[in-house]
Amino acid sequence: MAVGDVKSNLVSVSAGGNLDIRPPANEEWVIHNIYHEYDVDLAFTDGTNVLTFDTDYGSGVYAKYAFHVTNSVWIRVINRDTANSRLIGYDGVQTK
Repeated sequence: MAVGDVKSNLVSVSAGGNLDIRPPANEEWVIHNIYHEYDVDLAFTDGTNVLTFDTDYGSGVYAKYAFHVTNSVWIRVINRDTANSRLIGYDGVQTK
């Protein structure tokens, strides 16, 4: 993939599970939109430390943001529904 390419995914995240928005080791991304169909937590993590910085209830979108992610630090979207799988998606661009 090349700089400027779109990075996107739509995943059914298991009950209480999470989606890590994490590029491979040789890439960096800027994530602009995160979509969710139910309650979510957003966290910034390095895999050891987890900083939960926002919670959103119901379905929605974090639109027009600029979340910078690398293989070392990334965004984790946590499905707060402990009974059902829920759809979570994102889109952004590769910057490196």
